[in-house]
Amino acid sequence: MAEKCTSIGGQAVIEGVMMRGKKIYAMAVRNPEGEIVIEKKEVGGLGKKGIFQYPVFRGMAAFLDSLVNGTKILMRSAEIAGEGWEEEELSSFEKWLTDKLGDKINDILIYFSVFLSLVLGMTLFFVLPVFIGNFFKTMVPAWGLGIIEGLLRIAIFLAYLWLISRMKEIQRVFQYHGAEHKTIACFESGKELTVENVRPCTRQHKRCGTSFLLFVMLISMVVFFFVRTDVFILRLITRICLVPFIAGISYEVLRWAGRSESLVVRILSAPGLYLQKLTTAEPDDMQIECAIAAMKGVLEDEPEE
Repeated sequence: MAEKCTSIGGQAVIEGVMMRGKKIYAMAVRNPEGEIVIEKKEVGGLGKKGIFQYPVFRGMAAFLDSLVNGTKILMRSAEIAGEGWEEEELSSFEKWLTDKLGDKINDILIYFSVFLSLVLGMTLFFVLPVFIGNFFKTMVPAWGLGIIEGLLRIAIFLAYLWLISRMKEIQRVFQYHGAEHKTIACFESGKELTVENVRPCTRQHKRCGTSFLLFVMLISMVVFFFVRTDVFILRLITRICLVPFIAGISYEVLRWAGRSESLVVRILSAPGLYLQKLTTAEPDDMQIECAIAAMKGVLEDEPEE
């Protein structure tokens, strides 16, 4: 069968997979009884409205939407999978929050989680490299500081991925990540979505979030090479302020890579694909079934020829 390219993307969640189309997403999660629970919702967020319909800016919106929606989906998947915190007795502070905020507490927790993730991410991948790089400002010119920071940023990123990959819980999520990629690859190959057809497919994909993050690291190195200053506070401010711009460029590069098989694209995609060997793992058949159920859930509402 002829190969095709799809715009459907996905995300590994707790005991399941989410597949996202243009208008809706479908999440398939295995509950404690072993049944696959499928939930569908419209894709919310900034979308392609106003300035966010244009290149780079649409990448900024997609990045923010993925953080907010991804956190919501992750929390919901944990509920379906039966993590069991509902049965725990609430503390006095938790009871007070619930009484005061009511149903709004979930939204507040989600946005607080996103805010905390952004702060931690900025601190780890941008503030820390600038702080360490500051020790080299008397040894190298201003343009060299950008390169040093970039290398430190990549080193921290790789160390972070390696450390979390050692965690047993994360390993299981990485298996679902592999199931997600394999299912998309099977669909793009034109084969029927069955466990037997999905199993031998590749678990690397050019549009993966891992590749996106690596593009952010590499593109930031290029951008900061031209944004030169040896003043610590100015370097820190420019690095933080330019993150949305860098994310927007990285989105466009990833989008282009997903639609092209040129030699340049293959070279640019190679590091990210190789890194996915760390962030994906071979799934079992039950995990593949979840990924297939999520994919079919999207295709029911958004069939692709």
